[in-house]
Amino acid sequence: MIAELLFPPRCPACDRLLRPEERDDGYCIVCQKKIVRMGDDICLKCGKRIPDTKESLCADCRRKGRAFSWSRGVYLYEEPMKQAMYRFKYSNRRAYARIFAKDAARMYKELIKRAGIELIVPVPMYKGKLKKRGYNQAAVFAEALSRELSIPFDSDAVIRTRDTLPLKEMNEAERAQNLKNAFNIGKSVVKSKHILVVDDIYTTGATLDAVTGTLAASGAEAVYGMCICVGDGL
Repeated sequence: MIAELLFPPRCPACDRLLRPEERDDGYCIVCQKKIVRMGDDICLKCGKRIPDTKESLCADCRRKGRAFSWSRGVYLYEEPMKQAMYRFKYSNRRAYARIFAKDAARMYKELIKRAGIELIVPVPMYKGKLKKRGYNQAAVFAEALSRELSIPFDSDAVIRTRDTLPLKEMNEAERAQNLKNAFNIGKSVVKSKHILVVDDIYTTGATLDAVTGTLAASGAEAVYGMCICVGDGL
């Protein structure tokens, strides 16, 4: 309560202060109509929207195998959520994580329960970048989700051993090379067998595949993904 008085909640989509009656939803009345929460018409592997609802997998996931069991996203990565993610990552709007995690828990709590998730792990940030930015947005989301679901999280389970280039403009082979040996198990020993890896945005799945490989090599039996936003598959 004191925290809300000092830092009144803002709408993640437009950053406007929320009215009391808007706080339960987490978004202002205007943005509630604009944001797209992910629905049922998605790829059952990666969570992207699919054009043909008769298919259970998107073209990407049909074409290539995935290391992770499944991944889900909370929102579609389009405006105004693109601006929300920019502020969350670069403008210290860490308070948004509570709203993201609340929606994620509401949408996927039962799915996560059925998967038997024992540990939540954020996609790590390279130490030089972390020092410059001051926080890892994936870890902030992971901690908020941990509180919502009452599942432990470990921000040191996986470390990023080197900085990597943005994947957006790379082809599949370049992404794989860019992420090769980019992750390692951290100081803590991973004993959990069913792990949820969280990140801010799911685009190609290459990062989640790479982190999954690292966790699998340490003994994890099944790795799942959860992202705040998912790129459009249509």
